[in-house]
Amino acid sequence: MNNAASILMLAFLTLTFLQSGYEKIFYWKDNVAWLKEHFAQTKLKNQVPLALFHLLVVELIAGILSAVGIIQLLTNSGREYGFYGAIFSCISLLMMLFGQRLAKDYDGARTIVIYFIPAVIAVYWLN
Repeated sequence: MNNAASILMLAFLTLTFLQSGYEKIFYWKDNVAWLKEHFAQTKLKNQVPLALFHLLVVELIAGILSAVGIIQLLTNSGREYGFYGAIFSCISLLMMLFGQRLAKDYDGARTIVIYFIPAVIAVYWLN
């Protein structure tokens, strides 16, 4: 198991982003309603469904690439899919961080940093 840490990190990213994507798909209306209220005082107030859709796409790409990256590491020690999964994870988290900062939700932004650190570590390890 030369890649145990990378596999564990990719498992974390896979679970995080596929679960988040699942919740956005199956609870779309609830998410949109909550986010419209959350961004009511920002420039995103009229763009919430479109922004949420873009975030959903990036999260699903991150989760799927991370899952395929685990398989790739287990089968042939390739790192490409996991690397791009980690990159898309970072992009997704930066999108969320931007939104939280725009909404002046600094506690929410701080929480995103907790997820961002392992994602950046995964990028570093898989590069």
